[in-house]
Amino acid sequence: MITGIIIALADEVSSLTNKTINKGDCVFINDNTLVTCSGAGPKNAYRASQLLIEKGADRLISWGCAAALSDTLMPGDLVLPLHLQAENQQQFSIESPWLNHIIKELAPIKINTGLLAESSAIVAQSSDKQAINTQSNAIALDMESIAIAQVAKQHKLAIVVIRCIADPVSMNLPKAVSYALNAQGDVILTKLLWFLLTHPSELPGLIKLGLHFNAAKNKLKIVAKQLNTIVNFPLQ
Repeated sequence: MITGIIIALADEVSSLTNKTINKGDCVFINDNTLVTCSGAGPKNAYRASQLLIEKGADRLISWGCAAALSDTLMPGDLVLPLHLQAENQQQFSIESPWLNHIIKELAPIKINTGLLAESSAIVAQSSDKQAINTQSNAIALDMESIAIAQVAKQHKLAIVVIRCIADPVSMNLPKAVSYALNAQGDVILTKLLWFLLTHPSELPGLIKLGLHFNAAKNKLKIVAKQLNTIVNFPLQ
C-alpha cells in the first residue's frame, strides 16, 4: 500500500520532509510514502497525480498551503475539507474512513472541515476572496486539490486534502508575487528584486506574507510528525 503525496511548491516540501525533491521527481520518503513536487496549478497537479498512480500509489494526499475565504481562518489554521468545489461549481465529497481517522488522530489540533474551493489562478485581492466565499460558502481556496480529486475519482482512489492557511481573507497579496511567479509557481528572483527596486512600498507586504507562510509551514510540520499514523491506516 503506497500513499502518494502531491506538493505544489518546493518551499512547501520542507514542511513534510528533509529530503530534496526537485520538481517532477517522485521520491519515497519512507517505505510506503511517495512524494512529488508538482508545480503550481491544476494542470501540474493532474499530471503529478497520474504519475504517482503509475508509480504505484493506492491513494492520494494534497498537501500544502491555502488561502482563507472566511474571516474565521487565520494563518497557520489547518483545513481538512470533507467536500471540494471546482470552478464550474461541481462538488466532490471526499469523506472516507481514512479522512475520519486522520481528523481523530490529529486532535487536539483545531481542524476546519468546511468546503474548499478551486481556483485555476492566484486570487490576490481580498474582495475577490470574499466574493468566492459569498458565492460558494467555501472557507478556503487552493489551485491543486480539485485536479487531484478528479484523478482519484477516475481511478476510484481515496483522497485527503491537508492544507494550512497562508494568507487571510483580509489580505491583498503583494503585486510582486504575481509579477515574479512563473507558470510553474516558481519565484523568479531577478524579477522579484527588480519589482521591489521599482516598487519599494511592496516590501512590508512581502514580509507579512512570509511570516504567514511560515506559520502555515510550521503547522504542517506538526501534522507531518503524525505521518506514520496517516499513511499506515489500512485501505477499506
